[in-house]
Amino acid sequence: MPRASFVWLARAVAITLFLLLVLVGGPRASATEIRPSDAAWIPIADGSAQPTAAWSEFCERFPAECAINPAEPATIQLDKRVWKTIVAINKRVNATVSPREDINHWGVIDRWDYPNDGYGDCEDYQILKRRLLIEAGLPRRALRMVVVLDELGQGHAVMAVRTHQGDFILDNKRDAVLPWHQTGYVFIKSEGDTSLAWVTLGNQVAVTSAISR
Repeated sequence: MPRASFVWLARAVAITLFLLLVLVGGPRASATEIRPSDAAWIPIADGSAQPTAAWSEFCERFPAECAINPAEPATIQLDKRVWKTIVAINKRVNATVSPREDINHWGVIDRWDYPNDGYGDCEDYQILKRRLLIEAGLPRRALRMVVVLDELGQGHAVMAVRTHQGDFILDNKRDAVLPWHQTGYVFIKSEGDTSLAWVTLGNQVAVTSAISR
């Protein structure tokens, strides 16, 4: 087995064992990591949005990863077990994947893919997190890829977990899972939950300063 494949297999096994420990009896999420009373849903503006070309290419290679099942719930009922799973997966993927820009990783400017060799950039982290959350039983329809402008005004990809208490953001820049409006980001567009078309978020600004890791 090539060394890169062996390393990633070891990391995948570590992720699985970590999640099992969390679900069986891991510590409760910190109070700073969830504030249901502060939660809200990201406002969606009128009109559709164009997905990135790299996302469309990813969907051509992995059509099942982009499919929308309208029979699935559009939001997740958030309880302690689900919250612990979300926090654990976000933290563990952040710890086990190492950052590497697409041009150095794939030899192209932008590529969305699974970080199967242990390396990836922002969207690759979120794609893996979504796969693990789906494997843990969460509905794909409620796990939306989102394009934002970060604190430096640069393009960045995160994932919104849509719950009955609002939208929470998984991010490779921090381990805390925050309500969308506490990230400090400008929200540009996201996957829709009714078709393959993306939706515009109307440059909604999250005015609250981001909380560090």
